[in-house]
Amino acid sequence: MQEYLLPKQFVEIEGLTMEKRLAPIRLDSYQPLREVVCETLREAIRKGVLKPGERLMEIQLAEELGVSRTPVREAIRKLELEGYVIMMPRRGTYVANLSIRDVNEVFEIRTSLDSLASGLAAERITEEELEQLQRLLVLIGEYIEQNDMEKIVETDTEFHDVLYQASRNMRLVGIIFNLREQLTRFRATSMAYPGRLKETLEEHRRLVEAIAQGDVLEAQNAAEDHMEKSEHTLLISMEAMKTKNKK
Repeated sequence: MQEYLLPKQFVEIEGLTMEKRLAPIRLDSYQPLREVVCETLREAIRKGVLKPGERLMEIQLAEELGVSRTPVREAIRKLELEGYVIMMPRRGTYVANLSIRDVNEVFEIRTSLDSLASGLAAERITEEELEQLQRLLVLIGEYIEQNDMEKIVETDTEFHDVLYQASRNMRLVGIIFNLREQLTRFRATSMAYPGRLKETLEEHRRLVEAIAQGDVLEAQNAAEDHMEKSEHTLLISMEAMKTKNKK
């Protein structure tokens, strides 16, 4: 049975002593090892343990996680497709550091896709799914009052999952999920921007009301408005983080 190591322990790699930040993986999961490694690295990037611009060394990650280099290599390839890392020929692999242009490009696509998904949901949603959305809105409101950011992000994600599923277009859902992953690590920071949580809740309510009424155009407009405001807040948050890191 593997033991979890303390954050301040170090690992010896090719004569270099490096800080060990990732805990060894427990090898008792039903998932393939490459998937477990991928989830572990993805979460480390989301939480900032592996920071934007940081180089990822396969041998170091393998040593820290207690696995061979093969599942690490496979995980990194998947994370590249998701936009979490960038592989540069002859230079190595780095944690992706999104630029303003990257954010603009992703949101241009996301705004159109979310508008489409919301319009389809207004036509195709079931009563059960509509009740789920309304229930999740109540929960988000409660978590905002409790200032429980982890639960807010978790429930907000579930809210959008139900909304996308209600579109009844699985190819559309797959494309949205892939794009969403590219911005996931910035969500908590963006949502924590002063006043943004309550704005988001009202934007969600407007969207659900439109869907409940079967108003396709209003649902599309509500989704577009939500995405545009989300992009604006994210860019402000990213700029604030950049300024903070320079100090």
